[in-house]
Formats: sequence, C-alpha cells, structure tokens
Amino acid sequence: MSKLPAILLSTMNEQKGAEFKDWSTSLSHWYTRTLVKAGTAPVLMPNLPDKKIIRDMVSRTDGVMLTGGDDLQPDLYDPDLPKKIRATAGGVDPQRDLTEFLLIEQALKQNKPLLAICRGPQVLNVALGGGMITDIPLERPNSLNHSRKNQAHRPVHDIDITSGSLMHRIFRKRTLKVNSAHHQAVGEIAPMLRATGKTRDGIIEAIELNEEEAKTRPFLLGMQFHPERLWEKYPEFLKPFRAFAKACHP
Repeated sequence: MSKLPAILLSTMNEQKGAEFKDWSTSLSHWYTRTLVKAGTAPVLMPNLPDKKIIRDMVSRTDGVMLTGGDDLQPDLYDPDLPKKIRATAGGVDPQRDLTEFLLIEQALKQNKPLLAICRGPQVLNVALGGGMITDIPLERPNSLNHSRKNQAHRPVHDIDITSGSLMHRIFRKRTLKVNSAHHQAVGEIAPMLRATGKTRDGIIEAIELNEEEAKTRPFLLGMQFHPERLWEKYPEFLKPFRAFAKACHP
C-alpha cells in the first residue's frame, strides 16, 4: 500500500478551548475530512512562529495548506490604511499571521505544493508582495454581496475562469458557481502570481503562479471560496483537493 501524502495545515488560535477553556489550536473538520476524502493525511500546524520548527514540519510533510479564518493585520500590507477601513479588520492575530508567512516561505523554499482557501490566498498574496481589499463593501461599494456565511454550503454566484489556467484544467469549465463567505479579498496581485478566477464585479476568486513561475515550481492554487463545504452535495468541488493530493504524492 502506498503512503498517503501528509498535508500540513494552518490553524486558528481559539481563546477558549474544550479541555481547560484556555488558548487552544482550532480548525474546522471540513478541512481535515475533505483532505482525508481526497486521499491525504492531515497534520495540524499550531501557531508557533518559530522558523526552525516550521522549516522542520514543512520538510516532514508533502504539501502545505492555508485555511480560512479571521482577517490579516493591515500593517502587513498598508500601514497608511484609513482608520474607517482599518476598523473593519476583525479577529486580527499577529501570531497566526507570522506563522503563515513562515509556512509560505518554507513551502516555496522547499518546493512543496501549496493550496490556499479563503483567508489563505489573501495571506499568500500579501506574503509575496501583493495587496489587499480590506473591506469589499467600503472599497468596492458596487460589488456583489460576498459575505453569505448563512449559505456556506451552496453555490451563490458565478466566477469566470481563465482559459488554460490550473483552475481551468482542474474544473474543465470557464464558468463555475461557488459559495461566498468573505468581506476581504486579494488586491493588487503579487509579481509571481496571476488572477485566474473573478466575479463579474472584478473581485478575485482564484490565484495561482504566473505562467513563467509555473514552469519551475510545483502546484500552487488559492481559492477565495470554500470548496471543502461543497463537495458532499456537489462532487466537482473535490477536484482541487485531489489535484493537490496528486501533486503532493511522495
């Protein structure tokens, strides 16, 4: 029997854990259950921003996955952000931000496949020199309603997918209906990335390596939506996890 690829997942800090109601590591089971279904073995990365520990954990696993959660601290991408917009950033956790920046650094340095969901592509883009939309309603007032957490398990709007992209190869279609549960989004694209999925209002829904970087680097994909919450009812949303698992196979 072949060995299952081990996937290192980013996590959240929970202020009241189940055992002693203290500071704890937290992650939705939707991520781990989906990775198991895709044929991998999930490994949780606690928020310990120690470069040596993270380097070692990335080296022991076959791929890295950045998960969803609260907002990135604005000082990491725009120290001069207006106060009104800055105030919309919620649940900021510098410990998690730094841990994920180090995970990204090591994943790229060690040539490990990387999958990012929701908050994930936002952090990935900023870590690589890109920008952020801190609050869609304030900064893009004519946009669709992207914050529909109460409908997290069903598709609510379409995205257009770039022909020939990794997203296109995975889903084999140019238009895809997805769920939507975010008030932030990827802003100016980092130099080594490109946007390959957008809604009709211009909000970026998928990012991946630009064509030049993709020639020499392994799998890298960021999806703003939550495919892990859709695949049980809509099986095509398991495809990106299976593609990721295949890229991570030891």
